[in-house]
Amino acid sequence: MTRDPRFDILFEPVKIGPVTARNRFYQVPHCNGMGRAYPSSVAQMRRIKAEGGWAVICTEEADLHPTGESSPHNEGRIWDDADIPALARLTDGVHEFGSLAGIELAYPGMAAANLYSREIPMGPSHLPVDSDTPVQARAIDKADIKQMRKWHVDAALRAQKAGFDVVYVYAGHQLSILMHFLSRQRNTRTDEYGGSLENRARLLREVLQDTREAVGDSCAVALRFAVDECNGINGIACDAEGRDLVEMLAELPDLWDVNVSDWDNDSQTSRFSEEGFQDSYTAFVKSVTTKPVVGVGRYTSPDKMVSLIKGGHLDFIGAARPSIADPFLPVKIEQGRIEDIRECIGCNICVSGDLQQVPMRCTQNPTMGEEWRRGWHPERIAPKTADESVLIIGAGPAGLEAARALGQRGYDVTLADRGGQVGGRLTRERLLPGLHAWGRVVDHRQYQISQMANVNVYLDSDMDADGVREFGADHVVIATGATWCNSGVGRSIRTSVPVAGDMPVLTPDDIMAGVQPPKGRVVIYDDDHYYMGGVMAEKLRGDGYDVTLVTPAPIVSQWTTKTLEQGRIQARMIDLGVEIVALHTLAKIDGDLTVLNCVYSGAERRVSCGSVLMVTMRRPKEALYLGLADQNMPSLTRIGDALAPGTIAAAVWSGHRYARELGETLPDPVAFKRELPALSSQF
Repeated sequence: MTRDPRFDILFEPVKIGPVTARNRFYQVPHCNGMGRAYPSSVAQMRRIKAEGGWAVICTEEADLHPTGESSPHNEGRIWDDADIPALARLTDGVHEFGSLAGIELAYPGMAAANLYSREIPMGPSHLPVDSDTPVQARAIDKADIKQMRKWHVDAALRAQKAGFDVVYVYAGHQLSILMHFLSRQRNTRTDEYGGSLENRARLLREVLQDTREAVGDSCAVALRFAVDECNGINGIACDAEGRDLVEMLAELPDLWDVNVSDWDNDSQTSRFSEEGFQDSYTAFVKSVTTKPVVGVGRYTSPDKMVSLIKGGHLDFIGAARPSIADPFLPVKIEQGRIEDIRECIGCNICVSGDLQQVPMRCTQNPTMGEEWRRGWHPERIAPKTADESVLIIGAGPAGLEAARALGQRGYDVTLADRGGQVGGRLTRERLLPGLHAWGRVVDHRQYQISQMANVNVYLDSDMDADGVREFGADHVVIATGATWCNSGVGRSIRTSVPVAGDMPVLTPDDIMAGVQPPKGRVVIYDDDHYYMGGVMAEKLRGDGYDVTLVTPAPIVSQWTTKTLEQGRIQARMIDLGVEIVALHTLAKIDGDLTVLNCVYSGAERRVSCGSVLMVTMRRPKEALYLGLADQNMPSLTRIGDALAPGTIAAAVWSGHRYARELGETLPDPVAFKRELPALSSQF
């Protein structure tokens, strides 16, 4: 296949100061949960993106000095020359495919508590650090400023030595002291570094000039700047000081990397924003600078990308999450394979890995984070080891991915499902408020399977144990999913909730199947803490019900703090008029009452209602598996929710792992490579 000429503009080279990018695809800096702890994993992940056609590949934040370090998060580090070899491995991999390597030098200031170094954080003013750690940042004095500027120059020179082509000055996401100086709320100084915007921008200007003087002859100097803090009159706004600052420094950097602040605004989920949601904030930048501009917006459509370039909005198509979901997105556009793109679904499971200090994962791309340690490539997979057949029961996320990957390996695959369409849980969940983009998980795999002659799909096929045995496949995979329980058992309650009377006790499965609760208030008991409780509340309010959401957690959908959307979920609940009862468990259902207990005092609270909706736990559909296991069915395996209910990302990964490992001999007991600490010569 050949490239559609409409997209030729995306593959034009673009000059960035002293270097040139081979096309307009730019992987902006993004965290990954690996960083300094797993440098080989990071290097291989970035290398594969270069192979996939991204012209510029940037690191995550790289802390430049011990007085500003982001522990416990696994970000990068460039404190001294000892950090250069790990970074050089990354740049070597990126350069192997003709791409440019960029590094985001970071000094977090009051955004970090320096938990590892135990140095006192510094900021423009005396203020507590941003986390709930009982640490306060001290106001940086002029001697400190001079020293910090030198640290930044030293780090830039080390970056140059490590082989980086683009060196960032970072003033975004409220994660940089340079952004803190710009903030009127954080910067209350009365000297030449405080007060007017020109004064508050003085340090940023100085660091930019220092960096250009130090490495600008061979490295491009990029400025990452949040043009809007989405904080109204209390912060920088794109139609006020955000624009003023770009105009003030317009020609100083070699490239402008622009977005909004802070991270939960920049990386909004698809539940709350559509592709290109930042366009209205960043559109002005190109009009006030001659330097190239990169921006982000979860872009996956090449037509949209072309319109941004031709419309004079951007010079580069920036991406973090779309480059995670499909590291080969540029190559697929270049080769005319648009339909093969794994489009980002905007769920932010990738973010959750970083915030939990573990290697990043992705719902759409199960190889993300496994490139080095398991040797998984997003586009290549080992051929089959034998001429064997595989029967997969269940066409949900796990079954679909197993069938797709096994088909790619060349196995003879049959995928059977009792339903009338593929997708499993996602056939229903994609219809819930805000989750339409999640259907891309199904759509991508359904299309890929449709192109494989060796994969056959049979719907409306309710197979029992006899039918499975009669089919005679060499390998049988059970991917039958799970169902929500209505007992109330979950994370906080380990025994069933007593029920006296005939009040309906429903589950999300009931609501998604079209069951209408009786008139009256619906009490949702959410002990799951991910998205389902809030989504159910939103749907029921849309259907006209009064809703009380009860949770043992202090906030609604508590785990979504890891996906950067908890604040928006709670705000939506309040806007919709959902009554929120936090820090309470469901003790019993008595007639037309629910009896709640405070998690601390045990004090009772009673809420009248017409029905209860349990969002607590799911139980695997395992009857078919157990029946076959009892009969010693050879080569029988469970995957996805049928093995252990979890996220959609976990189900896809489970299916992919099965397909990768079938017929392969794996190391024992650890099935993947590890990066082990090196003993120091000093003791």
